[in-house]
Amino acid sequence: NGPALLGEIAAAALNVSAMTWRTSPAATELESVVLDWIRQIVGLSPSFRGVLYDTASVAVVHALAGARERSGPEVRARGLAGRDDVRTQRVYASDQAHSSVRKAMILLGLGEQNMVAIPTDAAFRLEVSALREAIEEDLRAGLRPLAVVATVGTTSTASVDPLPEIAALCREHDLWLHIDAAYGGALAILPEGRWVLAGAEQADSVSINPHKWMFVPLDFSVLYMSRPELLRTLFSLVPEYLRGDAMAATVEPGATNAVVDYMDYGIQLGRRFRALKAWMVLRAFGREGMESRVREHVRLARTLAEWVERDPLYDLVAPVMMSVVCFRFEPPGWQGEACDRLNEAIVEAVNASGKAFLTHTRLRNRTVMRVGIGNVLTTEQHLARLWSCVKIAAERACESDRVSSRAPR
Repeated sequence: NGPALLGEIAAAALNVSAMTWRTSPAATELESVVLDWIRQIVGLSPSFRGVLYDTASVAVVHALAGARERSGPEVRARGLAGRDDVRTQRVYASDQAHSSVRKAMILLGLGEQNMVAIPTDAAFRLEVSALREAIEEDLRAGLRPLAVVATVGTTSTASVDPLPEIAALCREHDLWLHIDAAYGGALAILPEGRWVLAGAEQADSVSINPHKWMFVPLDFSVLYMSRPELLRTLFSLVPEYLRGDAMAATVEPGATNAVVDYMDYGIQLGRRFRALKAWMVLRAFGREGMESRVREHVRLARTLAEWVERDPLYDLVAPVMMSVVCFRFEPPGWQGEACDRLNEAIVEAVNASGKAFLTHTRLRNRTVMRVGIGNVLTTEQHLARLWSCVKIAAERACESDRVSSRAPR
């Protein structure tokens, strides 16, 4: 969109390095303002304070680093290697959680195998009873439950984990709760969509990506922390060559003259002036403009879902919660792997046409087609063209496979 592009152009021309307040006061102050605006429009508690990163993958690394440090093993100072006083730490997320959780486990030295995938229900939401069982089993085995990652808007189906129940379980066992609302948090812009973040006030950290469904260009991801000082304790490191610029270190946190040096809240030193493009979008669209666009995308997704449900050859395989639609072509006589290959062929054919772009995913061991609607220019006319492309590709894929199966070998 135009305002966002202008923001990117201006940021590139200014070439600001937003690491400390003194080196970049405008970028620092604007970042704080924009992060608070986003917090307000999605309804997060004022107790949260945001930090800006590039992607949710980086945000979850910082969130789990905070969880690891809070657990008390002094990892910043002593590391993990060669220590017998630190129990194996476990992190829990649904089997639909984003792959970035596993990558964070690898990077933080927690170990990929210590990310416990919890089963999901028929709507692809984390099963709280299974989570409780996994935590209690690990406690009996002498392991250390560390954190739970709940997802608001899973990648495949945009499902929403039951936050209030998960939060209650985390409080019971003193576990860090991180909410990955990278995509789905945007639905909370709508008054009727606030339910997706119900219970988030009890979380330790929440990530939201305005570059996914708030019309800000890549890359722009926010991590909100209920105790941001934990990140500063973990990552603040001021070498002599930065000491003259690091003003936040000279005042007490919370003081009226305190300023933020965002370099202290993550692994990055140099930081882009990302806030400018988001400020441009929020100022140009306004809250009502953001709401109307998100609401229209939800309407378009439900329209496509209705078309799918009316056609007996197609199956809607997941509830439509946001602007993601998952469906499967299942003509008579096709099943199992053959039907999986058929759906993959349809996706490839539609994408090769250049008229639309689909992805496929696996749900309950079935390959399904996936449509995500998030562009400010998408209309119902585009959706109708997409649906037509899918049906034409499906017919041709069926015929092609029948011809191939009749050919002499």
